[in-house]
Amino acid sequence: MWNDGLRARRDARAAGRPYLSSAELSKTCITQAKRTEGRAGLGDVSAVVLQQSLVLRDDGRVYVAKVGDLRVRWSRPLPAAPTSLTVVKDAAGRYFASFVVDTEPGILPEVDTEVGIDLGLTTFAVLSDGTKISSPRFLRRAEKKLRRLQRELSRKVKGSRNRTRAQIKVARQHARVADRRRDWHHKTSTRIIRDNQAVYVEDLAVHALGRTRLAKSVHDAGWAAFVSMLEYKAAKHGRHFGKIGRFEPTSQVCSTCGHRDGPKPLHVREWTCGACGSVHDRDENAAINTLAAGRADRLNASLERG
Repeated sequence: MWNDGLRARRDARAAGRPYLSSAELSKTCITQAKRTEGRAGLGDVSAVVLQQSLVLRDDGRVYVAKVGDLRVRWSRPLPAAPTSLTVVKDAAGRYFASFVVDTEPGILPEVDTEVGIDLGLTTFAVLSDGTKISSPRFLRRAEKKLRRLQRELSRKVKGSRNRTRAQIKVARQHARVADRRRDWHHKTSTRIIRDNQAVYVEDLAVHALGRTRLAKSVHDAGWAAFVSMLEYKAAKHGRHFGKIGRFEPTSQVCSTCGHRDGPKPLHVREWTCGACGSVHDRDENAAINTLAAGRADRLNASLERG
């Protein structure tokens, strides 16, 4: 229906005829089409769906059946005509329109580099090539304002309008923190996927760590969301993504000689191998071992398949 309506309007414009309204399109593209042999099946489809498919907008607005035209702030252009629309409202009172579109995978040019990633709290991520990515700590930076808003909320009478307004203010501040973290995750994960043909990370027990004294820092880091972004972006752009077992002793093994030097407390950030004497940065050594373990798992999986 959408294609038929678009073609009808383009033909009318090319012939110099007046602009076709949605009502006119409904008569030509739906009513008449149902009477043809090839489109008789349209009689079994909801009329609302057919009518909405013909309401084309080229002014940046979105039309929703039984609601009307909605002004929207586009985060990016749609790559193709949408097949469905979902409108959601978050805790901060904001509305979001989510579209389903059909697109082709954006395969990136192949590169020769692969990388292992060690995720942490002090430093968000250390790559096997020595790159260190500092943790922005968005929640920690917003704590002062959040505490003030929480105190204001606690003083409001339950069930009052003032309490509702205070709750929305708290929710909006949390939403700002989440938005900034998500944006940073997207930019960082995109850069890593773009620069490496294969990416390997450790399968972290995030839920278990979320029940420890490190819970707030783990939540602030957002490891699970970041790893999920790496995984789906790798699939989308033709990269390989792999997870190694969470019990792999990446922090205990010397990446130079392979000697297992034993577990170390978290405050030990640098150590010397007892076998070969190599001095290691704890996180960089773990990232190198993650890369090696990921490559080994990938090779074994390839041998098993064929």
